[in-house]
Amino acid sequence: MLVVLVLLTGLMLVLGYANKARCTGPEFDAAGRSEPDYDIRIDRDVCYSDIQHLWLGREINHHVFPYLNGSITPEGQLVGGTVEYPVLTGMLIWAGALFAHNDAGFLLGSALLMAPFGLLTGWMLGRLSRWRALVWALGPPLVLYAFHNWDLPVVACAVGAVFVMHGWRTERSLADRGAVAGVLLGLGFAFKLYPGAFVLPLALYVLTASRPGVLHWGAALRVALAAAGTVILVNLPFAVAGYEGWRASFTFQELRKVDLTTNSIWYWGFRPESEPDNVAFQAVINWLSPGLVMLSFAVAAAVGWWRWRRSGVFPWVAVSAAMLCGFLLLHKVHSPQYTLWLLPFFVLLQVPWRWVVGYLIVDLMMGIGIFRWFYALKTGVGIGIYEGFAAQAVAIGVWGRAALLVVLFVVFLRLPDRLADGEADSPVALTGAVRPSPA
Repeated sequence: MLVVLVLLTGLMLVLGYANKARCTGPEFDAAGRSEPDYDIRIDRDVCYSDIQHLWLGREINHHVFPYLNGSITPEGQLVGGTVEYPVLTGMLIWAGALFAHNDAGFLLGSALLMAPFGLLTGWMLGRLSRWRALVWALGPPLVLYAFHNWDLPVVACAVGAVFVMHGWRTERSLADRGAVAGVLLGLGFAFKLYPGAFVLPLALYVLTASRPGVLHWGAALRVALAAAGTVILVNLPFAVAGYEGWRASFTFQELRKVDLTTNSIWYWGFRPESEPDNVAFQAVINWLSPGLVMLSFAVAAAVGWWRWRRSGVFPWVAVSAAMLCGFLLLHKVHSPQYTLWLLPFFVLLQVPWRWVVGYLIVDLMMGIGIFRWFYALKTGVGIGIYEGFAAQAVAIGVWGRAALLVVLFVVFLRLPDRLADGEADSPVALTGAVRPSPA
């Protein structure tokens, strides 16, 4: 079963690379940019990749080691080698470009570095959920987004944390495994931030996983300290060696405006006030969006706590999934490849198939429609919603995805967390000793 899942995952990764590689070559200009008609082909042929695109504009083509000498201009332009991602992704970008001389070589080098993370994720999901892992191995998102950006490593870290807690065959105590999972979530934060949100539900799970009525504060604190310590240890060398360049990657995200490229409800739901040059609107979104994201996190954690009081098990995987839905819905940026973040939760939790299939359909429409619409904008043909498929697909993608994220937020919090429930019946206690199952 695991062999089949890994082979199928590998096949989809090959197809995903082939899809993006259609935009490369056959000729290259002096800077290594693909020719001819690169700007047209990436949207017309739906083969755009952030990896290939960022070959130019971030000193990647000059093989500059990231962050150390970088900075950000008052206009929000990154210079000197800084990239807009946390440091582990920055290192991955640098390594992928190490032997490349054009954007095609950069795409290939990056794909070779990331493919093992995609295969590992398929293997771990197979160990945890058996054949349901086909949702990962054969899902359209793997073809569309595996090499759209640098997301496979962070997904592997998030799934790895779940695997350590519920799939690792070891006699180590739950507290020890919680600390290891915290390290993985900290590494995930150093790749793409979002796994850092899962530290809270994981800590609450470890806190409450002792016998009924007993809260294990020391074990929960170890989870938080392991995650925070990992983040500090990874980031500290860069912050010390080049603080301005390291800080610029975060400043870039803070300054990013809601616009046509962000694919969020904030842009499409408040037209025309949501134009990037509307300073007042952008200022409101800069605090409203993160505020609502944090509120969704609090609601998810509170529902998880309520479920623990009723059942004796804190559903940390389900709460993490709901938190991710809140982030994807309410954050000011919703990039297409974020679907890879959500896909493992369709595997780990028994989400009804109608919601899985529905989300994959609207995501497919968004993933294809947005680039075809960008092509329409460039050519001036078929821009309006009554003039062609592209604009209609974007509308269905944005609002269908948003509606399903609301539904999934509720569905995740109602689903039984079979992994956590299984751990509750495990003989391995927080200290490694046998403990009774919660009443």
